[in-house]
Amino acid sequence: MGNNFLCARGRHRPSRAVQLLNNDMSSEADAMRRCLLLLCLSPLVARAGLYYSGETVAELPSRWAGFFLDHRALLLIARPKPATPLRLRYESEANRLAAKATLSADESADLGALYLRLGEPGRAVAVLRVAQRLYPHHFRLTANLGTAWHQAGDLTQAAAVLEQAVRLAPGKFQRVEELHLRLVRLRAREKVASLDNLFGVSYSDQASIKKLPAAAIAQTQQLALWMPADARLLWQLGELAGATGDAATRAALLDGCVGEFEMRQPELLASRKAARAEADRRASLSVAGGVSPKDHDDHVWLFKPRSSRPLINKVGLAALPEIDPKGVTPLAWEVIGETIVDRRMRPTFHRYLKELDGKQVTLRGHMQPIGEGTDLSSFLLVENPIGCWYCENPEITNIVLVELPEGKIGRTNRSQLKITGRLVLNGTDPENFLYVVRDARVEAGHGD
Repeated sequence: MGNNFLCARGRHRPSRAVQLLNNDMSSEADAMRRCLLLLCLSPLVARAGLYYSGETVAELPSRWAGFFLDHRALLLIARPKPATPLRLRYESEANRLAAKATLSADESADLGALYLRLGEPGRAVAVLRVAQRLYPHHFRLTANLGTAWHQAGDLTQAAAVLEQAVRLAPGKFQRVEELHLRLVRLRAREKVASLDNLFGVSYSDQASIKKLPAAAIAQTQQLALWMPADARLLWQLGELAGATGDAATRAALLDGCVGEFEMRQPELLASRKAARAEADRRASLSVAGGVSPKDHDDHVWLFKPRSSRPLINKVGLAALPEIDPKGVTPLAWEVIGETIVDRRMRPTFHRYLKELDGKQVTLRGHMQPIGEGTDLSSFLLVENPIGCWYCENPEITNIVLVELPEGKIGRTNRSQLKITGRLVLNGTDPENFLYVVRDARVEAGHGD
């Protein structure tokens, strides 16, 4: 798979973004840029939820790179040492709630959720059982109690409570609650811990894969975010990624199951070996220019990312640095992601972002080259590296155009970069990119 999706030579003009749609679409890069630009013109959507009020989840599925980051952050909360900042925050909030003389239904649901995040399902069950008896029709209490029983290893109790949660669930949560209940019932009956048959398909049969529900990845990502230590859910996600044709992501997920989680099921090991071989084969084809857009036509329906990352970081928005009118101000992707584009492609920028217009900023991200060569006078910057550009494209609100000083040439780089330059916002011309960093200086992103 090629790494370029916007073909241009020399200095890039932002107005080319729309002109490119009218060009001949014969090459792989052309197909990728068409997919990107058409998706970028779609209106943005956001909302879903976990059952802890302190977490806000974007609409799923999220792009794989962002999902990996947030899934790992949630996984590490349950590990006492070394304690991450997120774990310390959750411990503090759990201690605050536990010290209260009485708790409301919502507070009890939150305390149970915090104990689950902290890897203490027994304490979660103790809190949630009492509260659920007092508030038997409270959905979040009931759902969290079902998850607590599941994580505590009592699948009989988990199934009984999750049946109630399915009945109480609002419409937007009902399908994923049903899937959780199915998961618990399957595991209660199994004799060997294998790949959960959540969707009744065989991942080795293309005809069977076509029977997967369109929401399969979104629902499984949600389960994995609720229960990040459940490695078999990552196995499921790996097979789902493979079903979309994303061999590299499938191999990475299955590698994680074997490496980090030390899973050794023969079925998993065989699948991992096949996934790694297919990923290597596709990488070789990519170098030779042998990947065709048609390779993705049959499965692109299964993975249409709705967000860059699953967890919305409102903490970052609450602690923005003071703008330095004469110096350089750090620019967070959380601020960029607050941009809203209406149906007529008119953007509304966050107030803080508007105040940075015309000022020097610095931000970190990953390069997406423009053109076919390795020498660059401009390129696109995205927050996280992208896997498959046919299936996994960033919204136009999450792309920054970076222009180097006149006469300067950069080189293609896959590592995180630190970009410093003058920010220019575009709020009037729908043919132009929304953000440009001009006269940019490029440095390694992990240097400080």
